[in-house]
Amino acid sequence: MKRIRIAAWISVAAVLMIAGVAYLLRSNPGLLSAQMPLSASIGGPFELTTQDGKRLSSGDLKGTPFALFFGFTHCPDVCPTTMLELSNVIKEMGPDADRMRFFFVSVDTERDTPDLLKLYLSNFDPRITGLVGTPAELAAVAKAYRAFYEKVSSKDGFTYNHTALVYLMDGDGHLAGTLNYQEPETVQVKKLRRLVGQTPS
Repeated sequence: MKRIRIAAWISVAAVLMIAGVAYLLRSNPGLLSAQMPLSASIGGPFELTTQDGKRLSSGDLKGTPFALFFGFTHCPDVCPTTMLELSNVIKEMGPDADRMRFFFVSVDTERDTPDLLKLYLSNFDPRITGLVGTPAELAAVAKAYRAFYEKVSSKDGFTYNHTALVYLMDGDGHLAGTLNYQEPETVQVKKLRRLVGQTPS
């Protein structure tokens, strides 16, 4: 299990590095301009099912900034911690939080049904929407966001190693930055306020 966790965090570190560089480049257009395609390569069209059983596509979000996290309801630590942090940040943002959307995408296509996701998310801010999909739909959206997830055996059956960051997408569907695991709340609030202050092209 220790080796599994180490491998997972190595993968997470790699994604964090990619997302961090992308954010740096978007914040500083003149810096390493030849590398700008990196930011544009994260994100893309998707269609999934909400915890209310309704279909939602990236097209429905056009013009609206959003935050997106990949996790699963049986996650013992990273997911509940991230959802609690996100809930606190949403509360701290006040009315500004209503100017964007927040999503929890389940990587557990076997166990996480819309009803289970609804029950799980009832513990957090109600503005966080749960999304589930078929294995093919999940694979497609994870590929678009360069998100890592891997099913591994555990003493209780199986669990998942997965990317432990929240993607911040602007109103044009471009990566604007990330919220990193256990990052200071003040930093997260600043990032989200900057995000909702951006104007879609």
